[in-house]
Amino acid sequence: MSAMSVSVVSQPRVNCRAIVFFDIDGTLLDHCKRLPNSAKEAIQALQKLGHEVALATGRSPFMLQRIAEELRIDSYVGFNGQYVVVRGERICTNPFREEELGKLSRFAAASGHPLVYLDENSMRCSMMHHPYVEQCIASLEYAHPEHDPEYFQGRPIYQTMLFCTAAEERQYRERFAGLRFVRWHPYSLDVLPGGGSKAHGIAQLIHRMGFEPEEVYAFGDNLNDLEMLQYVGHGIAMGNAPDCVKQAARYVTSDVDRHGIARGLRMVGLLP
Repeated sequence: MSAMSVSVVSQPRVNCRAIVFFDIDGTLLDHCKRLPNSAKEAIQALQKLGHEVALATGRSPFMLQRIAEELRIDSYVGFNGQYVVVRGERICTNPFREEELGKLSRFAAASGHPLVYLDENSMRCSMMHHPYVEQCIASLEYAHPEHDPEYFQGRPIYQTMLFCTAAEERQYRERFAGLRFVRWHPYSLDVLPGGGSKAHGIAQLIHRMGFEPEEVYAFGDNLNDLEMLQYVGHGIAMGNAPDCVKQAARYVTSDVDRHGIARGLRMVGLLP
């Protein structure tokens, strides 16, 4: 489906209740990890109009707490769909099987590639220190995680980060066909349980809240947003998204640092 340009304007529908999902990094937060005032004001206006607002992110719950509190959002899809919360209540999760994560861990260790394991409260690294981990985690404004190569044992792990180059990732895709690998950084991929996606998490959330896909809007900017933008009735890609993400969306707004959220909400008629 070809995406519409930013100049397209839909008929206003501010009297119709909708639910709007927002990715965080590159969508709500700009390239300096700041929330633009125009985005915050637009979301507050949505809430005043009675629309539901939720997050749909690859982040763990402990990584999204600050922005959720600032925007007064208590429903979200975390870990790229593996952890779903509705109005503060966790309604479904999809952790790894420990056996399959163990196989991945052993292969990554033998290949010299670090992993970072994430649960809802924290993260740990399979190696003491690695420059790829430091660089990628710093882009999320976190320090290099503590070392614990056995952190995945005996606890639910919902997402793992694998650190390798694009040229090195093919061996993982071929060897672990039952897992899902989504690149988010030149040196890192998110690893998800098979079938995991933001779209799957959103389907669980909207079913609980009584929305149909056509009543759902979503903003995203990266490869982990592809399924989400295709699933919802109204997918909006940020202007800073790669072309493949824009092509998957129904609409394309401006860049995150050029009032992309506010312009996108006006474009689809949710704000006047």
